[in-house]
Amino acid sequence: MSTGFEKHDHGTCVATSIKAAEDHCAAHKLQLTPVRRRVLELLLEGHKALGAYDILPTLAAEGLGSQPPVVYRALDFLQSNGFAHKVEKLNAWTACMHPGEDHNPAFMICSDCDMVAEIPASPVTGDLGRAAEKMGFSINTAVIEVEGTCPSCQEVKTT
Repeated sequence: MSTGFEKHDHGTCVATSIKAAEDHCAAHKLQLTPVRRRVLELLLEGHKALGAYDILPTLAAEGLGSQPPVVYRALDFLQSNGFAHKVEKLNAWTACMHPGEDHNPAFMICSDCDMVAEIPASPVTGDLGRAAEKMGFSINTAVIEVEGTCPSCQEVKTT
């Protein structure tokens, strides 16, 4: 599945993620309600991290809810079931590009266009984990977010 920065068949990307969410919900007897599905679709649309207040106007316009708790409950469901990740730096969420896989993502955030790409990371077993181990530190969780310029924005800057 795509990380977000490379050119890809976005329709397949979205369909694959929605199907993974449907399958997971069916297997675990969870409900992928219209609001939850729509929030996931919005997160998938542009590979950008969205805050609750970015999502709320669309839900309100579509008659799916106009109060912030509606969005926050949907985001919490998506995050707790592995379909979305919170990007702490932006206080926003992005769709998981590896739904159903046990993984520790890192996020590359374009400071020009706000696109977010998810890449696999191994903070506990990688260099960070080894450094922590040497210090006698036990990592419970790690959030890795790096800011820079995506390939598309770099191309625009050089033309």
